Amino acid sequence: MKLAQSRVTAQGQVSVPAEVRRRLGIAAGSAIEWDAEGERVVVRRVGRHTSADIHHSLFPITPGPRSLEELKEGIRAYVRDRDAHR
Repeated sequence: MKLAQSRVTAQGQVSVPAEVRRRLGIAAGSAIEWDAEGERVVVRRVGRHTSADIHHSLFPITPGPRSLEELKEGIRAYVRDRDAHR
């Protein structure tokens, strides 16, 4: 069943029809991927990342376990540093 049709511009660009955008849940800035499946090309929305994926990207090194005293000292050092720059 044909859902929609688009034309390719001279620059190789394609407009995504409104019905396809609605079905895929995409808007301006969304990422889509093109996959080859046999003789077909499938377009799908790029999967969303979990909060764990984002955390690992931002903080790739996870510190090991720390004692309560080490945690308290870390907080004291942070507050001293923060207050020194005010």
